[in-house]
Amino acid sequence: MTVVATPPAPKLELPPLKLGPITVDTPVILAPMAGITNSAFRRLCREYGGGLYVAEMVTSRALVERTPESLRIISHDDDEKVRSVQLYGVDPVTVGQAVRMLVEEDRADHIDLNFGCPVPKVTRRGGGSALPWKIDLFTSIVQTAVKEASKGNVPLTIKMRKGIDEDHLTYLDAGRIARDSGVAAVALHGRTAAQFYSGQADWSAIARLREALPDIPVLGNGDIWSAEDAVRMVRETGVDGVVVGRGCQGRPWLFGDLMAAFEGSDQRHRPDLRHVAESVYRHAELMVETFGDEGKALREIRKHIAWYFKGYVVGSELRTKLALVTSLEVLRGTLDQLDLDSPYPGGDAEGPRGRAGSPKKPALPKDWLLNRTLDDAQTRDISFAELDVSGG
Repeated sequence: MTVVATPPAPKLELPPLKLGPITVDTPVILAPMAGITNSAFRRLCREYGGGLYVAEMVTSRALVERTPESLRIISHDDDEKVRSVQLYGVDPVTVGQAVRMLVEEDRADHIDLNFGCPVPKVTRRGGGSALPWKIDLFTSIVQTAVKEASKGNVPLTIKMRKGIDEDHLTYLDAGRIARDSGVAAVALHGRTAAQFYSGQADWSAIARLREALPDIPVLGNGDIWSAEDAVRMVRETGVDGVVVGRGCQGRPWLFGDLMAAFEGSDQRHRPDLRHVAESVYRHAELMVETFGDEGKALREIRKHIAWYFKGYVVGSELRTKLALVTSLEVLRGTLDQLDLDSPYPGGDAEGPRGRAGSPKKPALPKDWLLNRTLDDAQTRDISFAELDVSGG
């Protein structure tokens, strides 16, 4: 790994993030990403820098029903100091039961509620970024979850988007309701559900939320591709910390850069191809440990290949082989065919990654936007609306 110095920057005067009894010295949070932030990837990120590392989103119903996959999702390594879990749900009763289970069985130290997912299969059921539009439902879920979490002194936070679209913004109302309900912090992704991940995140909305909620931590999310982006977000919006999602895909060392930047250090990771290859192989090994199934682990690592090698000189034939690996042995042999002495390619390896999608009309339940409270039909449907395991 090559570590280089960038132009020196003054130390960012940002205090540790306080979430109830939890202190996060480096106020950086790994955003929960379905199929990404399992224990293997969280370990890779933790080895580079400090922060709070959230597990993949899990549905409340699956957790209450104790499905094997949901229990895997909320599992943590023994040395994870803060066991952080994100729940998705649309039924206050089920969400409350899931939080109670996590608390009573000592399965989490921090719980986050997802109100930001823009995926159609989630929003068409009234979940994710569609849910805060219904003020009564949102309030009930948050209040119930906070009440159950408080019984074990477990801090509960929420992550949300600006709203459904620019004509149906919800973030200020939702932020105030969450604050009044007793949440420990609020995180805002500066996009609407309609934007998906396209366009630019609206950091001015994050700044407005920070101003509207001066008495609890507010965290900013969206378009943090580098340590410099994170510092700029803090300075432009006044947030108490940042949430990093797609920017760390294929770049677990970003958390080392973030910690250094927040401490005023000019050190940045600039990995050559050899280090990237080593990281890919280690990631795959950790995935085997996570799933206990080499075949499944190697299928899972395939989605990370393009992210890891973004910008590096890797021929199309080798990229295709890497995307079809079936075992650690095959992966090792294929990685060894790379020109491992190739240096860091600079800006080509940085910037946006992952699928941005394109703006689209959000999929919503029938008549969802007619008013901001549930009607009788929507109330009946809610209890049947949760997905099997994960909403992402």
